[in-house]
Amino acid sequence: MPVAVMLGTLCALVALTPRPATAGRSCGDTRQVYSDKGYSLNTAPLTQISGEHLRLCPQDYTCCSSLMEETLARQSESDFLSAMDDSSQFLLTTFNQRHRKFDEFFRELTDLAEKSMNQMFTKTYGRLYTQNANVFQELFVELRRYYSGGSVSLGEVLAEFWSRLVERVFSLVNPQYQFSDEYLECVSKHAEQLQPFGDVPRKLRLQVSRAFIAARALVQGLATGRDIVSKAAKLNAAPECVHALMRQWYCPLCRGMPTLRPCHSLCLNVMKGCLANQADLDAEWNHFIDSLVQVAEKLEGPFNMELAADSISVKVSEAIMHMQENSVATSTKVFQGCGNPRPALARSRRSPKESRGNRRPFRIYSPEEKPTTAAGTNLDRLVSDLKERLRPMKGFWISLPHTICNDDKMAADVTNEDRCWNGQTRGRYLPDVTGDGLVSQINNPEVEVDIARPDVRTRQLIMELRVATNRLRHAQAGQDTDFMDSEEGSGSGGGDGSERYNDDWPGYGPYSPPYSKPPRNPPSPNKPSRTRDRLANKWNRANQGGRGKSAASLPASCHLHLFPLCLVLSLAPLWR
Repeated sequence: MPVAVMLGTLCALVALTPRPATAGRSCGDTRQVYSDKGYSLNTAPLTQISGEHLRLCPQDYTCCSSLMEETLARQSESDFLSAMDDSSQFLLTTFNQRHRKFDEFFRELTDLAEKSMNQMFTKTYGRLYTQNANVFQELFVELRRYYSGGSVSLGEVLAEFWSRLVERVFSLVNPQYQFSDEYLECVSKHAEQLQPFGDVPRKLRLQVSRAFIAARALVQGLATGRDIVSKAAKLNAAPECVHALMRQWYCPLCRGMPTLRPCHSLCLNVMKGCLANQADLDAEWNHFIDSLVQVAEKLEGPFNMELAADSISVKVSEAIMHMQENSVATSTKVFQGCGNPRPALARSRRSPKESRGNRRPFRIYSPEEKPTTAAGTNLDRLVSDLKERLRPMKGFWISLPHTICNDDKMAADVTNEDRCWNGQTRGRYLPDVTGDGLVSQINNPEVEVDIARPDVRTRQLIMELRVATNRLRHAQAGQDTDFMDSEEGSGSGGGDGSERYNDDWPGYGPYSPPYSKPPRNPPSPNKPSRTRDRLANKWNRANQGGRGKSAASLPASCHLHLFPLCLVLSLAPLWR
């Protein structure tokens, strides 16, 4: 080959090779960028100097002093945390706003339900309602306390409500008698067999419990999502991460090329190393988001909170009507089981018809007569908007490195592979992009990650997500994990129309108060209660008519401390 041709080829190759930095080149562009960030130029060289003092950037000729390198390393960490905040802002805003909207809606809905009942019952029952309004007010106090996160069992709340209501209504439909507290206690204790309100308490319990459980779980879930994002986004970057961030973002500045962006693949490797622990949140995060969506769908379907709140007054009115219409049969059974009550004073001995005076009969108001919306919106609109915003959140933590690196301020475009910073100079980045998660960082070429030491805080966030997801999944089945026992845990299914609670079977009246409920007037320690003996004598007298076993024929195994339970079991036929 002629010498001239060889020299021409060599000159062409030299022209295509990036020229190394040389001493004496101006650092004006670097100084300008450094100054714009608010830093003093006292330590910034005017021209490039030897880079033997650099610890993070290539030790070539540089425009950075040691102090500048340290300052820019801190700046790179700040830029990284800002990028995290910006990327997670959509999540935080969504959880914050939707939590506020749903919470405001559910609270106002409950307030409107109470107001509706108060208006309806005042108009329908007049003074009889106002004299007993505390029974209904207490119900809503407890419903609000449950919704607000209080340690309240909805089943017990509703059972206590029906127990108090049956005592009040029983007295009102039998004004010709006087009833002691012990007598009314007997009535409420046997409400399960009497079923004075028909099937209404069971229906209301299912509707209200499912709706309030789902509503509380959803609002709590939105608050959990907000807290998880806030904690995960406020991470402390490890030193190895900070070094890698400095190398990709500010080493080009030290080389006198402030506009040069890191290659896209370089950025991905750095971000995957820095966000390795956050990526491990992704699986549980996706389960959590799915569960939020599913609970929201339940609320606009079978567990509709609007319908449940709106039905409380209607169902209670139906229950009172049922007891009034069947008052004779119910009273007869009570008199047989609890004994004959004392007649009232002569001036009060009036028939139920006379005692009602000019009050209008019990009736049910149509839904059109009561408010049905709250907070200026409706449940369908809220749920639709929430689902639209939740679904894009799936995969957020896995895709976070891509989200940051897709910002043209953070990295070069994927199509600009040959004109980007590859960690050493301008040119193509050759290493492969590593996988997602902590374990995959074992071969990360940019960030040294100890895969044997998972981040404790991230593990805690994973556990919080699992707990929240478990609560949401149980809420889809109408169960509250705070009040689950072995029976409830095995008794719920899906959310369709055939779904039933475990205690929603014949023989288990959900409105019957627990037999272990303490008496309202507990006996003095020095004065034994006579209630049990009196009730036992009344039931024994009823049994002497041949309708069942007497107390004398109880099994020998019925010791004194088991007497109340044995008595109830032995007298059960009386209530059939």
